[in-house]
Amino acid sequence: MRHPASKTLGYQLIHVARLHRARTAKLLEGLGLFPGQEQVLEALAGREALSMSELADILRVRPPTASKTIARLSAAGLIERKATDGDGRVVRVGLSADGKEKAAAIAALALDIEAEATSHLDNKDRKRLRKLLKRVEKGFKHALGGEIDADDDDEA
Repeated sequence: MRHPASKTLGYQLIHVARLHRARTAKLLEGLGLFPGQEQVLEALAGREALSMSELADILRVRPPTASKTIARLSAAGLIERKATDGDGRVVRVGLSADGKEKAAAIAALALDIEAEATSHLDNKDRKRLRKLLKRVEKGFKHALGGEIDADDDDEA
């Protein structure tokens, strides 16, 4: 029996997002990571170090949430904490050598997941889907009174 809302866009978005998250979680498990941790490693990849507030801003979470994840990743040896010169209260975080290896593995994993997700689409449909999802995002941001980020254009 189908869900009464199964023909709505909202239902389909939620369903696909859940499937994406489940597939991501399964692949992350193979790397010894939990969902959400990959986002931190991706955010720090290619950067020297970030403050906790900068990282929280990139991740779009509150600093205490970022701090909890950093603590776990630090305990796993994937993150290094560095005190800022001149202000010992500000801690900057960056990837350790092991963290850089995990970040590279995550980048490859992300490409694999995208290939799986779009395996039934041609290149034209992939581009169209990306543009349409950006427009849906803009609609939600507008309805919530939020600002649209500079990278939120339809040409992405």
